[in-house]
Amino acid sequence: MQMTLRWYGSRFDTVTLQQIRQIPGVTGVISTLYDTVPGEVWALERILALKKEVEDAGLTLAGIESVNVHDAIKAGLPERDQYIDNYIATLENLGKADIHLVCYNFMPVFDWTRTELARVRPDGSTVLAYTQEAVDRLNPEEMFSSISGDTNGSIMPGWEPERMEHIKELFDMYSTVDDEALFANLKYFLERIMPVCDKYDINMAIHPDDPAWSVFGLPRIIINKTNILRMMKMVDNPHNGVTFCSGSYGTNLENDLPDMIRSLKGRIHFAHVRNLKFNSPTDFEEAAHLSSDGTFDMYEIMLALYDIGFTGPIRPDHGRMIWGEVAMPGYGLYDRALGAAYLNGLWEAIEKSHKSKIKL
Repeated sequence: MQMTLRWYGSRFDTVTLQQIRQIPGVTGVISTLYDTVPGEVWALERILALKKEVEDAGLTLAGIESVNVHDAIKAGLPERDQYIDNYIATLENLGKADIHLVCYNFMPVFDWTRTELARVRPDGSTVLAYTQEAVDRLNPEEMFSSISGDTNGSIMPGWEPERMEHIKELFDMYSTVDDEALFANLKYFLERIMPVCDKYDINMAIHPDDPAWSVFGLPRIIINKTNILRMMKMVDNPHNGVTFCSGSYGTNLENDLPDMIRSLKGRIHFAHVRNLKFNSPTDFEEAAHLSSDGTFDMYEIMLALYDIGFTGPIRPDHGRMIWGEVAMPGYGLYDRALGAAYLNGLWEAIEKSHKSKIKL
């Protein structure tokens, strides 16, 4: 297991590589070329420059999150092959740069959905939150404006203003795409890119849909154990794997997170570990990583990852905004640093416990 932190690049992130380097146990970052657009080919020179910047700070570039998939691919439009060719060219360049992990998602329109970016918790911290009742009162065109005032001046990934300006066209694009069509389009995409993944040993780690149910009637397929095992089987290649995000799968309380982890042995290439606190099954908010602060048993989640022999990058996910910090909601320094320390502590305890049992 390698503890990492997500980093958006020196032009966009309030958190610096020097600060990340000082978090005990964090040895790498997960990053991206944040100013690229879906469908654009990433230049090898830019990838190498990003990698050098990270390594010069004493860290490793442990993977890319994300190389976004163009909507034409997700919707299965005639022009998808050109965009898949561009995606393959980007993967070629990542492989040449000795980068072997790509996180991506296959969610139509919204990469993730929250109805609040700064809900105030009893301790005075602010967090991302979701209530289905709030979504039901909105139409899709209002979704961005409902949260745009709480972004702290940052551009939220998946919610770029220029993308949101075309939200009606995006909904029209997916008007005939149901779950089965989305599965078929994902299969087509994966079968096209697996040869380059095999060539360069690139693990594709699909991120689950967030929340794990349909929003505004849009299809959602990476939501539960049944669907993710279906995806593994339909393109049965070890490079076709998952980002196990406890917070995204955990939005559906019917998902048994430790059981899901154990069922995906060998196919979890990346892990996001975070906690949620539920006020009702459709009203949840981000919590501190500590088990007792939320709904999930973080020890059991980390134990399941240990039990399957997980060796890939892991990162604390959305943090609270604490101690007066102003940053991209969910991606400040302080609470994610606390989360990394907590997860490292759990891992150390699990590791030492297993070693002591072996000695006995």
